[in-house]
Amino acid sequence: MTTAAIIVAAGNGIRAGGDVPKQYQRVGGRPLITLAVDSFTAHSSIDHIIIVHGAEHEALLKIALGARTVSAIVPGGTSRQDSVRAGLIAAKSIGADCVLIHDAARPFIPSDVIDRLLKALETAPGAIPVLPVVDTLARGADRFEAVLPREGVHRVQTPQAFQLDALMAAHESWGDALATDDAQVLAVAGYDVALITGDARLDKITLPEDFTRMEQAMNASMINRTALGYDVHRLAAGEELWLGGLLIPHDKGLAGHSDADVALHAITDALLGTISAGDIGTHFPPSDVQWKGARSAQFVAHAAQLIRKQGGVIDYVDLTIICEAPKIGPHREAMRSVIADILEIPEASVSVKATTTEGLGFTGRGEGIAAQALATVRIPAPWPVA
Repeated sequence: MTTAAIIVAAGNGIRAGGDVPKQYQRVGGRPLITLAVDSFTAHSSIDHIIIVHGAEHEALLKIALGARTVSAIVPGGTSRQDSVRAGLIAAKSIGADCVLIHDAARPFIPSDVIDRLLKALETAPGAIPVLPVVDTLARGADRFEAVLPREGVHRVQTPQAFQLDALMAAHESWGDALATDDAQVLAVAGYDVALITGDARLDKITLPEDFTRMEQAMNASMINRTALGYDVHRLAAGEELWLGGLLIPHDKGLAGHSDADVALHAITDALLGTISAGDIGTHFPPSDVQWKGARSAQFVAHAAQLIRKQGGVIDYVDLTIICEAPKIGPHREAMRSVIADILEIPEASVSVKATTTEGLGFTGRGEGIAAQALATVRIPAPWPVA
């Protein structure tokens, strides 16, 4: 089956507060919507990602996605049903057989939940994740009237999985009445909806205090990693000088297979080190002609994406450039800005420093430039955290 994940993100989330809709507010340093995108991207069974957004939020979505690519971005409608229908049409146009419909307000999507949903679609046209209701249920407005039975009652979550043709047919027969979710639409149309075990990590962000709760839960399950990156390139006449993502005027440039940006190479190795993913040569070997003259920004972005695929968060990068010339001070702030943009982290989380070797060694003689970088990240603990 070809599977498309549809992230519904067209609402305003007024109850969550904040200056921007909740799907663009941050948990763990990343907008909620990108946490969902990264979760689906990391799952091998998801072939396409479709985002249904509010047309007035297009600029926010572009900033949030950064270098991420998705299969389609479509404007939503005036209701959730209209937005879902727009996503279904987009999924049909790219040849999807089944869809996972997910609310952007649920940022964490455990991969085993996706596995269970897709397995259930082998025998049912729809499947939804649920959790049991453990609290006593009471009926009444401002006075207690009665206790309601909990048997057969569930908390419903997203993503919800459907055979695409069945759900589109159900939506066509539903009309304009209000529906709380797509499982309701499918069931009323006479299709079976399987229940699979959900996960507390799929809880929805609705109120301002939910952000604090999510942040605390995320931190409790993460461990810190710090790694060092170091690189050297020689200076040569006739080469461009790329340093920290900037093209800097100078009488010499750095020689190498790519653009030889020694600063970005050091950052790349530091990032790869935090997840034990080898070094820059492992991922971009100098023997491969496709990296001849390549911009090193893509190496940094690749390392950052590998961290995010593991559910990691980049907290801080500290870069030191070692050279006699050129002077780094005039370019420091621009470098910070470029590196922050590549990593999709705040500029305040990037430090750029420079030093000389007082005329000693190859850097002191102006023969080359060296750089070292430290990266600090948080990644999910490989063992249960108490």
